[in-house]
Amino acid sequence: MKIVAQIARIVVGVIFIFSGLIKLNDPVGTQIKLEEYFEVFAADVPALHDFFIALVPYALYLSVFLCAAEVILGVALLVSYKPKTVSWLLLIIIVFFTFLTFYSAYFNKVTDCGCFGDAIKLKPWTSFGKDIFLLALILLILWQRHQFRALPTGIIVVIATVFSLGIAFYAIRHLPILDLLPYKVGANIPQQMQPSEPLRYKYVFEKDGKEYEYEQFPSDTTYKFKEMVVLNENAKPKITDYRTWNDEGDFTQATFEGKKLFIIIKNLKDLNLAAFPDLRKLVTEVKAQGIEPVILTSASGSDIEKFIKAQQLNVPYYYADATVLKTISRSNPGIWLLSEGTVKGKWHYNDTPTTEEVVEKANS
Repeated sequence: MKIVAQIARIVVGVIFIFSGLIKLNDPVGTQIKLEEYFEVFAADVPALHDFFIALVPYALYLSVFLCAAEVILGVALLVSYKPKTVSWLLLIIIVFFTFLTFYSAYFNKVTDCGCFGDAIKLKPWTSFGKDIFLLALILLILWQRHQFRALPTGIIVVIATVFSLGIAFYAIRHLPILDLLPYKVGANIPQQMQPSEPLRYKYVFEKDGKEYEYEQFPSDTTYKFKEMVVLNENAKPKITDYRTWNDEGDFTQATFEGKKLFIIIKNLKDLNLAAFPDLRKLVTEVKAQGIEPVILTSASGSDIEKFIKAQQLNVPYYYADATVLKTISRSNPGIWLLSEGTVKGKWHYNDTPTTEEVVEKANS
C-alpha cells in the first residue's frame, strides 16, 4: 500500500501542476469560466442571486488564486512539504472542482469547464470522471498520509509560488505566453471555420427494444431514429460562431478581405481608456499605409457611436458576439491584425505596436 500511495502522490502532483500551469498561462480564460458559473448559479439559485452576482467582479482574483494553488499544492505534494496539511487542502480544492464538473455535466451548464484551459478540451462527463479519479487518489493519500515524511522543502514551495504568480501577472498584463485559441497568430480564420476533412456520421436507431448503428441512413421506416453522432470529431470546424455585422447587413466575409487592423472593444464598462491616445495615433497612421482600421464590438450602436465621437476615432465599426470577442482578445481594448483572413498579429493594449511593426507583420 505504501508504494501505491507514493504512486498516487506523484500522479496527483503532476496532474495538478500541469493543470495549474495551463490555466496560469491564461488566467483571464479561467476568469471567464468562473463568471459563467456565477451567472448560472445566480439564475439557478434565486435565493443566492445577489451573492453570486457580487462575486463576478472578483472572478479574476479567484482565477489566479485557484490556478496558482493547483501548481503550489502539486509542487508541495511532490517535494513532501507538510504532506498532512497539503493533503487536506488538495481534498478541499478537488471537492470544489468535482462539484463544478458534476454541475456542468448533469445540468448541461457551462459545458466546457476549462479544467485544462484551452489546451485539452474535455466533455463534461469526462471532466467529472477525471475529478472523481483524482478525488479517489487524494483520499488514498489522506488515508496513507502517515507514510509521507515531511521534508524541509519550503524554499521550493516559495519559488513555485513566486513563479506561478509571475506567470499569471505577465499573462494578465500582456497576453498568454502560449496562445492556444483558434484566433491565434498564423491561423487562417476562413479555414478554421471549415471542417478539416469531410465529416462522417453514424446513425443510431432503435427497433424492438434494441439499438442499431448505421453509417448510412437506412431505408427501413420501422426503425426509430435516436441520434446522429460525428465519427471524426477532430475534423469539426475550430470556429463556428465568428460573424460580424452592422445595421446594413453581414460583413463577415468583408473582414477577411485585404489588410485590416481590428480594435477589439468587448464592452465599454471595463475598457481601458488610457490606451486610446496611442491607438488613435496608430489607426491614423496605418490607414495611410493601406491598412484598414475597424472596430469590433459587442456594445450597443448608440453607445459605441458616442464613444467613437468622444475619442475622435474616424473608424467604422462592426458588431460581433461578446463571447467571440473574449476569445479573440483577452484585453479590452485589444488589437488584432488580419491579412486576407490570416492572423498576422495580436497585441494587448499594454503592448500597442508601432505603425512600422504593424506594416511589417501585415506584409510578411
